Amino acid sequence: MNTLTYNIAAVERDTGLSKDVLRMWERRYGFPTPERDGNGDRLYSADQVDRLRLIKRLMDLGHRPGKLIATPYEELAALAPRRMAASPAVPEEHAPELDELIDLVRRHEGGAYLQAMQQRLARQGLQRFVQDTVSPLAHRVGEAWEQGTLEVFEEHLFTELTKRLLRQSITSLPAGNRPRILLTTLPGEQHLLGLLMAETLFALEGAGCIPLGTQTPLLEIGRAASAHQADVVALSFSAAFPARQIPALLLQLRMGLPGEIELWAGGSGVARIDDTDGVLLMPTLDSAVRALAAWHASHT
Repeated sequence: MNTLTYNIAAVERDTGLSKDVLRMWERRYGFPTPERDGNGDRLYSADQVDRLRLIKRLMDLGHRPGKLIATPYEELAALAPRRMAASPAVPEEHAPELDELIDLVRRHEGGAYLQAMQQRLARQGLQRFVQDTVSPLAHRVGEAWEQGTLEVFEEHLFTELTKRLLRQSITSLPAGNRPRILLTTLPGEQHLLGLLMAETLFALEGAGCIPLGTQTPLLEIGRAASAHQADVVALSFSAAFPARQIPALLLQLRMGLPGEIELWAGGSGVARIDDTDGVLLMPTLDSAVRALAAWHASHT
C-alpha cells in the first residue's frame, strides 16, 4: 500500500517552517524523521506534516519548539486553542443556513455551494453578503477545520470558490476613485480571503483599489504605493500570523512610507496587538468601513 509523502519544499509551503529549520530539528531533536527517495531527497509522511503544522501554530503562540517536539501529539492538540479569535456574531436563526453551506463543501458539491452563495448574494446585496455571510462563514469553516470535522482540502475548496465569487463581484463594480487603497499582505501571510472581503467593501464605497495579492516584500510595498500614488496602504493579518511579529513589521513599513500615505492593518490578527504609532488597526470589517468613512469625511 502506497503512503502519501511530501518533499521538503512542499512541507515548507504547507507548514511555514523553513527547510533550514526542518533540517536543524532533524539533527538536534531527531524529529522529523523523513525517508529518502532514490536521489537521496527527504520525503515526509502525512502524519509528520500534520504534527509539524500543529507545532508551528503553537510556536506562533509563544511555545518553545524543543518542548513541543518532545510532546505527544494528543497533548499538542490539547494545547492548541479551539479558536484564536472570536467569531462574528451570527443570529441564531441564521446559523443553520451557514452550516448547510459548509455541508455542501463537506460533500464536495462545489457547484451547489456556488449556486447557494450566489442566491444569498442576490438576496442580501453585496455589502450584507460580505459582512453577514462570508465573514461568519469563514470563521465557522475555521472552527470546523480546527475541530477535525473539515479536511484541509475541503477548507481550500471553500476558500477558492469564495474568492472566485468575490473577485467576480468586485469586477462588476464601477471603477472607484478616492481614496486609492493598495491592498496586500506581508511575507508569511498567505491568506487572501480577508483582504478580498475588505477590498469588496472599499470598492462598494467608491475607493480605487489596487490589489497586489499576498506576500509582498516591505520594500516593494513602498515602491508600489509611490508608483500608484496611493492614499492608503491596507494590510491583512489572519489569526495564523505570529502576533509578536506584527508591531515591528508595521513600524518598519510605516517608516518606509511617505507621511501622507496612511497605513491600515486589518484582520483578526491585529485584534491581538496594542495600538501602533502611525497605524490604524481595523480588527473587524465594520471597523474597516468606519475607517473609510472617516477618510472621506476628513478629505471633503
